[in-house]
Amino acid sequence: MNNNNEGNYSDELIVDQIIAGQKDLFRLLVRRYERPIYGMGLSFFRNAEDASDFTQEVFLKVYRSLSRFEQRSRFSTWVYKIAYNTAVNGINRRKEYRSLAEGELEIIPSDDDTPERVLIRKAAKEAVLVSLQDLPERYRVCVDMFFFYDRSYQEIEAITGLPVNTIKSHVFRAKKILKEKLGGLT
Repeated sequence: MNNNNEGNYSDELIVDQIIAGQKDLFRLLVRRYERPIYGMGLSFFRNAEDASDFTQEVFLKVYRSLSRFEQRSRFSTWVYKIAYNTAVNGINRRKEYRSLAEGELEIIPSDDDTPERVLIRKAAKEAVLVSLQDLPERYRVCVDMFFFYDRSYQEIEAITGLPVNTIKSHVFRAKKILKEKLGGLT
């Protein structure tokens, strides 16, 4: 594989090459998935050190399991499932989960911002974060996967093991709860 065209190769092709003996290509998969896996680690473990350890543990599991990847789903779904299961097992020991949105909702300044508008947007952000924290954990996980990891319902099913209809219900209920809690902000 040519270094200039690394981004043009599918995950599945890279996996095939790694299994065929080109172990150094694993770095390409790490490069592609390191940020979202680290983000998932932050969501679950709430600090950079634990998120970093989590990321390393996930990639170690992925590397050791590559030969068992059967390509029945997308590679990204398979990686997220390993990460999710690793996180859930770790979080069961800690009993805490923080939505990825807590780190993602940034206030983007506008040219016509007044101090009053900045304060209003900051208050709205705070209200959204509090409302997300108040969601039941099962809803927050589905909301994160759907909105922040851009996973389809079918991919969330493959990752979490929850039925698609349950996932749809969780996302729908979470949106309804958020709408009710944030209704005064519109």
